[in-house]
Amino acid sequence: MMDILEIRKYLPHRYPFLLVDRVVELIEGESIVCYKNITVNEEVFEGHFPHFPVFPGVMIVEALAQACGVLGFKTMGKTPDEGSIYLFAGIDKVRFKRQVVPGDQLFLEARIVSEKRGIWKFDCTAKVDGELVTSATILCADRQVTSST
Repeated sequence: MMDILEIRKYLPHRYPFLLVDRVVELIEGESIVCYKNITVNEEVFEGHFPHFPVFPGVMIVEALAQACGVLGFKTMGKTPDEGSIYLFAGIDKVRFKRQVVPGDQLFLEARIVSEKRGIWKFDCTAKVDGELVTSATILCADRQVTSST
């Protein structure tokens, strides 16, 4: 398991864009299971939608990509502090099956399909109460960050 303090070592994201609250299972080189607690206090609900709060699909996809980032960084034995960044490079076969609303606990699952020349492919699902919310194939690219200073 990884708590938020350890997750922050492997993701460069910070409030309000850090979308992984806890990792409950991680098998390096294979898979990850983590979750995001959806609360009515999320800033996104001020505009999406004020009288019918729905967590945006693009935020679910970003949460899945962040789960992939944690798995990729842990598998490579790297962190963002070492000058590496894990960029969202593409998405295929994305499907949305149900809405995510405040009070839901969004479980994020990713499994490594392949890695070739720094491009990683993951099969991903997001679920609430065991029910499929979103499925997608996500591509991420491991790149070195160069400082401009």
